[in-house]
Amino acid sequence: MQRAGLFSLFTVKDDERAFLSRDGRFERLLEPGRHKAFDWNRRLSAEVVKVVRAEIAAEKALLLRKTHPELAEEHFAIVQPASSEVAIVLFDGEPKHLVLSNTTRAFWKTVTRVDVETINTSSDIRVSKRHQDKLDLARMSVITSAVVEAYEAGLLMVDGKLEERLAPGRHAFWTVGRTVKIVKADLRPQPLEVTAQEILTKDRIGIRVTLTAFVKVVDAEKSVLSTSDVNGTLYRMIQFAIREAVAARTLDEILAARDTIDNEVRTFVSERARQLGAEVGEIGVKDVILPGDVRELLNKVVEAERVAKANLIRRQEETASTRSLLNTSKLMENNPLLLRLKELEALEKLVEKVGRIDLHTGTGAQGFDALLTNLVRIKGSMESE
Repeated sequence: MQRAGLFSLFTVKDDERAFLSRDGRFERLLEPGRHKAFDWNRRLSAEVVKVVRAEIAAEKALLLRKTHPELAEEHFAIVQPASSEVAIVLFDGEPKHLVLSNTTRAFWKTVTRVDVETINTSSDIRVSKRHQDKLDLARMSVITSAVVEAYEAGLLMVDGKLEERLAPGRHAFWTVGRTVKIVKADLRPQPLEVTAQEILTKDRIGIRVTLTAFVKVVDAEKSVLSTSDVNGTLYRMIQFAIREAVAARTLDEILAARDTIDNEVRTFVSERARQLGAEVGEIGVKDVILPGDVRELLNKVVEAERVAKANLIRRQEETASTRSLLNTSKLMENNPLLLRLKELEALEKLVEKVGRIDLHTGTGAQGFDALLTNLVRIKGSMESE
């Protein structure tokens, strides 16, 4: 605003409008251009505002609608959804604002085309696909949305009551006047690693048992209504089952009956899992963790057992060898030829280890003749026998 003598000058741009007031009382709305008004005692004031895709204070718009209804009808779009309604405000066909129930908002429609789509949320709780495409669901406080995957089951809870099971896909619901919750349950088998606390066996030895189980939700509705955490509940049930199985057995029985413990735990947990809408597949004891001193004693016992077994095998071999020698000696006692063959066999083995043999027959031809004579005698005696 500028002053020129007794006049005030106002300049309004194309994307603006100005509220001209005299002594704080609204007189008229200034259009784009240059305006000159008589103002000898400076009683005029102008409030210049942007009007392109703009919002105006609801209180001011309501006041002008009451005092200047024609002006308000021409320039303002006043949106007032009822208690069970919401309104989508579109600027030139583009969704821009969501007006909640029992609230009032006003928008300039002087330059921008403003369309208002009112939705009655009491007749249909579901947000239509058309409206989902128009709205930013993540930023809408009156909409609950979720994506249900193909391996999941989605359950719609309205005011704490189960309404329906949702198919895979994107879902969105109005929360105006109600509490809406989308609960999802994973239907795939889930591994559950269970590490028991320290448990005393029947012979009062503290051990820790690690177990693996596979859990699958088969009835999503029952699962959601029965417990807030299926895996957590089954985890504690398996701990109880392990404690019962271990406390009733000695350490030796536990180490020797792992399959039996698996079956007992599976039977105990499976019956209770069905009440939670779940199914327990394989259950197996992965490891039995012993105290350090007990593990050392067991290692010594195992080592002693191996040594004793080795000694037993050695004695059995010695006995068998002695028995074989005894049988051989009896045969040779009644069969001189067999004895002679044994001697030759021993001599053959001995000769195999000798690198060179030096034969001394004495001096002269008589010594060699004596050797040949003795060989002939040995041969003759053998033939006579």
